[in-house]
Amino acid sequence: MSRLIVISNRVSAGGGAQGGLAVALSAALREHGGIWFGWSGKETSEFTGHINLERVDGVTTATVDLEEQDIEEYYDGYANRTLWPLFHYRIDLAEYERSFADGYRRANERFAETALPLIEPDDLVWVQDYHMFPLGKELRDRGVENRIGFFLHIPWPPRRLLATLPEARALTESLLAYDLIGFHTDEWLQSFGDYVSHEMGGTIDEDGWLTVGERRLRLIACPVGIDAKEFAALAASEKARETYERVRVSAVGRTLIVGVDRLDYSKGLEERFLGYERFLTEHPEERKGVTLLQIAPPSRGTVDSYQRIRSTLEGLAGRINGAHAGLDWVPIRYVNQGYTRDMLAGVYRASKVGLVTPLRDGMNLVAKEYVAAQDPDDPGVLILSRFAGAAEQMPEALLVNPHSAEEISDALGRAITMPREERIRRWQTLMNGVEAQDVMWWSKRFTDALARACHQEPCS
Repeated sequence: MSRLIVISNRVSAGGGAQGGLAVALSAALREHGGIWFGWSGKETSEFTGHINLERVDGVTTATVDLEEQDIEEYYDGYANRTLWPLFHYRIDLAEYERSFADGYRRANERFAETALPLIEPDDLVWVQDYHMFPLGKELRDRGVENRIGFFLHIPWPPRRLLATLPEARALTESLLAYDLIGFHTDEWLQSFGDYVSHEMGGTIDEDGWLTVGERRLRLIACPVGIDAKEFAALAASEKARETYERVRVSAVGRTLIVGVDRLDYSKGLEERFLGYERFLTEHPEERKGVTLLQIAPPSRGTVDSYQRIRSTLEGLAGRINGAHAGLDWVPIRYVNQGYTRDMLAGVYRASKVGLVTPLRDGMNLVAKEYVAAQDPDDPGVLILSRFAGAAEQMPEALLVNPHSAEEISDALGRAITMPREERIRRWQTLMNGVEAQDVMWWSKRFTDALARACHQEPCS
């Protein structure tokens, strides 16, 4: 079997409070063998291309340090000030600076030069996410003929929105260097296809083969999963049980509603708080019987829009608590720190409602983790944004429009009063799906498609 070379912006193969995607990629690498290459997250005074090799939990990682200018222009700039807001439909927050685009291109060139010696002739190369759109082209320019696939786990924006990006066509054309492009949902695949067909004259057949001029490559929708069995086992671990008891005791008999999200404007946290406030106002009889625990670890603290969302949420939580709290109860417990996965599993299990309401999201693995952590005999209820990437796979959740405080309020009322039989039925269907389309299903679907793709023409 061919080795797998995963190339992504950040590499995180160890334990701790790593995100769901990091866990997913680690699992794929343990299955196939190979190397996970990317930025170390550290700064160096001068870029040398020196590779730091490490083996953690069965995964070999290879990382490089970046210069301050690279971090400012490539990561903080183009990736997080330009692409991230645009691809999440927030063109009002997108910043278009020529220096950002130059830094993005330069960093990808450096990644390609550094990764090149790690790639052996039979390796499958998997490039992950929006930080590295042009990396495939950079590798091709340096003579790499391996099968190279690209997976995008955030949304691909509609054509009219993408057109606001000055480099939209060039960025999209760079993707033609890949043999396979994977999207988390069919919606994002169709948005990509719409741009390519209207702006570049491309055609897509019923099997997902895209033809643009003389280039032919495969497009697939391939939802990211979690290791459901592993996460369910985490929920039964000693640390999870300890956390469960602490959270349950702290709730003092109240129904606990939980949200776990990185502090980001795409997560719909402000709208979530307003929906919860609406619930408190419309259901005074439930006021002191519920508590919302919102865990929101900070991220991208150097980006102004992230500083603003933190300030907004702190003010909103304070206002709601000030208006509704009593001597023995506060409606919102707002926590700005991260927790390990086993601790989160305990939090999920102690919560009777999982509130996952992003405004626009490519994946949202938290929804799947919440389901996997539940007690089969007394499961909680998942409330899920219909705009989350996971929504296509999870119709048995209570799907809501996250922009509507009324819908969030109504869903909370329904979830809190839902009969046990209905909760079990909904949870079992959700769990069956989470287990069937888990992380290994995802990685196998993507790597199998990549193995069948071919760089040399003609492709069949």
